[in-house]
Amino acid sequence: MVIISRQEQYFNENISHTPDKAIIQPEEMEMECLKHWMRDWKYPTCLLCIYGFFSTVRPLEPFLIPFLTGPDKNLTTEQVTNQIFPVWTYSYLAVLVPVFLLTEWLRYKPVVVFQCLVLFSTMAMLLWCNGVPEMQAIQFTSGLVTSCDVAYFTYLYSVVELKHYLKATSFCRTAQLLGNTAGSVLGQILVSFELMSYNYILVFTLVLTAIALITSILLPMPKTSMFFHQRRSGSGETDGEGDAGTEEELQNDGQKDGIELNGSKQLQPIPEGSGGCGDVLLRLWWDFLQCFSSNKLLVWSAWWALATGGYYQIINYVQLLWEYVEPSSNFTVYNGGVEALSNLLGAAAAYGISFSSVDWSRWGEVALGTLSALEGGALFAMVFSANIWVCYCGYIIFKSLYMLLITIAMQVLFKIRDFF
Repeated sequence: MVIISRQEQYFNENISHTPDKAIIQPEEMEMECLKHWMRDWKYPTCLLCIYGFFSTVRPLEPFLIPFLTGPDKNLTTEQVTNQIFPVWTYSYLAVLVPVFLLTEWLRYKPVVVFQCLVLFSTMAMLLWCNGVPEMQAIQFTSGLVTSCDVAYFTYLYSVVELKHYLKATSFCRTAQLLGNTAGSVLGQILVSFELMSYNYILVFTLVLTAIALITSILLPMPKTSMFFHQRRSGSGETDGEGDAGTEEELQNDGQKDGIELNGSKQLQPIPEGSGGCGDVLLRLWWDFLQCFSSNKLLVWSAWWALATGGYYQIINYVQLLWEYVEPSSNFTVYNGGVEALSNLLGAAAAYGISFSSVDWSRWGEVALGTLSALEGGALFAMVFSANIWVCYCGYIIFKSLYMLLITIAMQVLFKIRDFF
């Protein structure tokens, strides 16, 4: 009804101002409405949500350890723990910075498409490859996929105006977590009722990844990036893409929200340049100095780095703990249900936080300390308990609290610096 009313309004306005021979046809009005919607921030956000959902529906992921150590791959727990899984950590660390710079240079979308292609290749290799070297190669490509996550949100911020950052971020993160939830539930059903073998589950995952790949190709190409491709105008506008306001407006927004961007100092103008390599490095160094001269941003960035590193270590190795506490050979595992519940709670937190009226710039550090302490307690309970249900509950608490805190951290960092 909203679309129809807008079309009628557009039609009536053109009738009153247009000669009879130039009356716009309904088909042309529909095309104009479609073009207007595609220029709006909701269009790329919807596509990115679809991509985030289908790229994270991975039914086999909660049962990766039983799959690798079972008859399909016939690996030992020691091989998985000591020779295979560590490759992911070091490969992710090694490629993170180069991928970030490549993401900026290529303007985000190509890296999103590349991430989906590598994800498809990873699933295919997991289906057809065997042996420790092959599994190590899979861990390397998996680390590459994770490092490309930086393109997911930076793409969003290049096509969405600053005033829509919080809602767009909330929607995209929620889509990812709902994809994880759907994949975990689906995996638990397929495994518990023996509806599909692990190999057929992987084939099904390849189909879902192909849908994500098609969606990534349909994403509009950004015209700007933060460092390598900048388009400036006299009024400081960027046609709805890239930076959504001038430096002065962003400072005013930060002061209005009660946040000091740089302590008692005022931000200096961003160095101008021709966009060459030297200018890009200068701008990166300038941003580094400006960002970390803010104590608040330094605290939240340090928490982000440590918490994210710990989170990845936990989700990579928690199945080994579950397998040790209660071997899957003599116990019906509920890994998928646990992952689904933790992701669902995280999705609810990520979606609800954007509608919260809490001033996180004021109360965020209190929440940070309190909830991080609860996370640590949940991890201690997991480690020192011999009961699988305690381990499951501890993991649910840990993961849902992390998703809540990382969303709060995004909200705080957005207000501190337009870089985020």
